Amino acid sequence: MTAPLLSHAIKSLTDKLTSFTLQPHSDPIIQLSVTVSAIPVIAWLAAQSTYPRIYWKGRDTEEEVAAIGCCKDFFFGDDVDDLEMSAEYQKQRALTNNQDVRYYGGVAFDRKNESWPEFGKARFILPRIELRRSGNEFKLLVNLNFTENSFEEEIAYALHAIASLDKPKPLAPPNKVALMGRSDKPDRYRWTELVNQVTHPKFIKETPKVVLSRQTQLEINEQVDPWTLLACWQGRNPNSFQFGFQFSPESAFISCTPERLYRRRQRELFTEALAGTTVRGINQEQDKALAQELLDDTKNSHENQLVRQQIVDVLNPLSHYVGAEEFPTVLKLSHIQHLHRSIRAELKAGVNDFQLIQALHPTPAVGGLPKEPAMNFIRQQEGYVRGWYAGACGYFNKHESEFAVAIRSARIEPGRINLFAGAGIVTGSEADKEWSELENKLTTILSILTEL
Repeated sequence: MTAPLLSHAIKSLTDKLTSFTLQPHSDPIIQLSVTVSAIPVIAWLAAQSTYPRIYWKGRDTEEEVAAIGCCKDFFFGDDVDDLEMSAEYQKQRALTNNQDVRYYGGVAFDRKNESWPEFGKARFILPRIELRRSGNEFKLLVNLNFTENSFEEEIAYALHAIASLDKPKPLAPPNKVALMGRSDKPDRYRWTELVNQVTHPKFIKETPKVVLSRQTQLEINEQVDPWTLLACWQGRNPNSFQFGFQFSPESAFISCTPERLYRRRQRELFTEALAGTTVRGINQEQDKALAQELLDDTKNSHENQLVRQQIVDVLNPLSHYVGAEEFPTVLKLSHIQHLHRSIRAELKAGVNDFQLIQALHPTPAVGGLPKEPAMNFIRQQEGYVRGWYAGACGYFNKHESEFAVAIRSARIEPGRINLFAGAGIVTGSEADKEWSELENKLTTILSILTEL
């Protein structure tokens, strides 16, 4: 059976809404859906004029989501309380048993530090409308939230959102960005100072790893469409998580990141240790040799093992079983390759996503070890606000969830693009080599911007 065209799907969804009645004992959050013919998901999203605009594509799943509008917004700004967040999370999970109802959002790298306006320390959205692709099947969804509006008001809001959908059109053609200036925080001199502080024998004895990062701010004199940029980026790194959040026209955060924080299905949890980096080779033979050097490198292997052990340690109290690969493999991206270990856990009954985020985030791959002294050093010395960079972004519902670590990411603002990269500083780290690693990690996104 052929899926209906978008116009027919919209009419069908409208008809469902106008004839919808709330049954006794119904969940207060309802989702209606219709199938629709194939539409380029990210192009559909870019064509919409409704905010927020959210995009999500998993690393190793045949699923892609574009979401617009909002029928529930959880925003935690300057004063964030973990107990309050946990209570809100548990309350929201109880409102529906529909495993297709999802809340998309993120948690900042550091909830004790200031964060970006609009994004906050944490923010999660139950969208009004979603376009979802699962393999070759496409669905148009509308979410209804009867907890805060009357039945008539909520139906009217949903009908208005559907009527306001803009027709899909091709993505704006890429245009080369003229870079007017660049500044780095910390700059190279300060970076060297920080690496030397962390690798000092007295410091590193107590804190064996600190992940230092850098914000590279590019001044531009033209507008950059975040969705065109993300589409180009995902073309270069298809085996990554790809996502974006645009809460208003002024600011967008996009990421094309290789690192999973975790994926949960009921009580089964999948996570990983991703740490240790080298470049790709110019041919297959050199690429293989570089991968082997990475596997044999004592500093990188030590760094990956530290991350693996920390994840296992924090999961043990929450799990009946935790298993981790003993030896790392190599995960290859377009310009770099990483050491990678898979970790699987069977969670204890009652363990929820908020507990998992508290335990796992920030991982030692983006923060350090032990967590608190490493975080304190970053907080006091790094010199800029990470915000959602290296934060946890993804979705949750009652039965499953998935979060990625936003390490390859960009924040787009009027007149500037902010790029981020980090490096794990451990015994044996050298400031110049780690600075070069930061440059390697920005190669893909910089090449896209300058080639557009």
